[in-house]
Formats: sequence, C-alpha cells, structure tokens
Amino acid sequence: MKWTEIKVKTTTEAVEAVANIFYEIGAQGVVIEDPNDFLYQQKDELSWDYIEEEVFFNGYEGAIVKAYLSEEENVLAKIESIKESVNNLPSFGINIGDGIVELEEVNQQDWENAWKQYYKPVKVSDKIVIKPTWEEYNAKLNELVIELDPGMAFGTGTHETTNMCIQALERHIDSNCSVLDIGCGSGILSIAAAKLGADRVLGVDLDPVAVKVSKENIEQNNLLGFVEIRHGNLMDVVTEKADIVVANIIADIVIKLADEVANYMKEDGLFISSGIIMPRLEEVKKAIEDKGFKILEVNTQGEWACITAKAL
Repeated sequence: MKWTEIKVKTTTEAVEAVANIFYEIGAQGVVIEDPNDFLYQQKDELSWDYIEEEVFFNGYEGAIVKAYLSEEENVLAKIESIKESVNNLPSFGINIGDGIVELEEVNQQDWENAWKQYYKPVKVSDKIVIKPTWEEYNAKLNELVIELDPGMAFGTGTHETTNMCIQALERHIDSNCSVLDIGCGSGILSIAAAKLGADRVLGVDLDPVAVKVSKENIEQNNLLGFVEIRHGNLMDVVTEKADIVVANIIADIVIKLADEVANYMKEDGLFISSGIIMPRLEEVKKAIEDKGFKILEVNTQGEWACITAKAL
C-alpha cells in the first residue's frame, strides 16, 4: 500500500503536541527524530555507543515529526487540518520553530521500519533500562530491563517526560503500592511500575491501538499477572483507587485531570504528572494546588516539567 508521509519540521518543545495532532486526524504511525532526546539525558561515555549518528544529521537542526496517511484517505483535507492545528500551537504557548509541513509518498514497509534505526537501549533512571525487543543488551547489576516495541503507540521511553515519570516512580514505589497509569500509550510506565515493585498496576487509554500495543509489551515482559490494561474513558472503566496515579499527557489534559484525579487516589496518594512544557508549568501547578494537592517536587528536563503532588 502507498502512504503519504507528512513531515513537520519543528522544535523539541512541540513534538508531543504535533504527534497528538497526527493521532487525532487518524494517522497510523508517528516517527519522532529529535537529537535532543539523547542530548538532554545524562550519559556516561559508553552510552553513546547506542546512538546512531544519523539522528544528528538528518539535514535539519530541529526536531522532525512524521506521520502517515494511507492513499485511501482524504489526504488533502487532513493535511490542511494538520497545517491549521500546527499553526495554532503558538496560541497555547508552544514554540513550533519553523513549523514547516512537507509531504512525500512512501511504501508501508518503509515507514513501519524506518524509525527503528534510531531506537536503541537507553538507561532512563538508576535502575530502569529500556531496550527495544530487536536489540541486544547485557544488563548490569541491579538494572531492570524493559523490553519494548512501541509499534504505532506513543511512548518509546526516550523522551524527557517519560524519563521523569519513571524516575519519580522509582523514588516513590514500594512493594505494597498500587499504580494507575492514565493514557498508558505503549505501556511503558505501567511496565516500569511493575518492574519497580508495585504489587498492582492498572493502565487505561482511549486509543485501541495503544491498548493493543500495551498488552503485547506487558506479555513480552512476562507481567500478565501484574499489569492490567483497559480501553476506554477513565470515568467509565476505572472504579479502583491507587496509591500512585501517573499521567504523562499534555498540560491541558493534566489541568482537566486535576478536577477528578483525587477520586482515583487512596488517602495520602501521589499524583505524578508530566507532558508539561515549561511555559505552562505555573498554570498547571496552580490548577493542581487549587484542587487541594500539595506539590512535593517539580523536576525538569529540557523544555519539560514533571510534577509530583500529594493528596491532602
């Protein structure tokens, strides 16, 4: 099948927002090429052995987000919608840089596999290493390895927001802990929570593709008895309360979630939220505090922030 590759040349700050625009119009896959995913991470010299030089020399200094529409779809109408949505991002305080939208016709096999050359094992916290299922990696002492194939679901673990969520989970999870992962994507945070010792993990996502990919990754990591994934709206499919709720989404959704997330938290529970660009940080902090939470810590990497708050 022929597909149209839609390429947006933008900034690190805008990649998640652009990816979200693509998924909203029905794109069947997203590729993010951003050297800052590596540059913002603290790495020892050996870690650079896992990085492909091509990601630094793609002919563009910023980040590139690619999505794919099949020849059977109304491509022209969707492209206009994408351009309009990208151009509207600055009104939300998001720097889109050039914001250039380009098109190219490709074969399905090309886009399904092209991104894999940039996705290598990476250590994202003191304990957690994220390893693509097709790569080799020899775990060191005390390392916990997550086998991951994100497929067409968002979340490879190399982005700053994912890193910070995993690091926060590592600081706060104990063996008697239950975790709720809202917007689980590829299942990476749910899997990390289980690997770190949570005794019960529940992930939920509106996207059926994300649910499918999450379940596959959970099986790949032998965690079927520890992690459950549900498809649907949070309020419709979740009734349980958790010790920790984690949501790596976008600032606007975190603000909305602050209204209801306490209903899914046990007494003295923690709310870990990320996907928050720095210009929106104070707005998100205020929204969380206004709902009766005490902010325990704010961590930042690059243009992104992660908030850990306690229910009072």
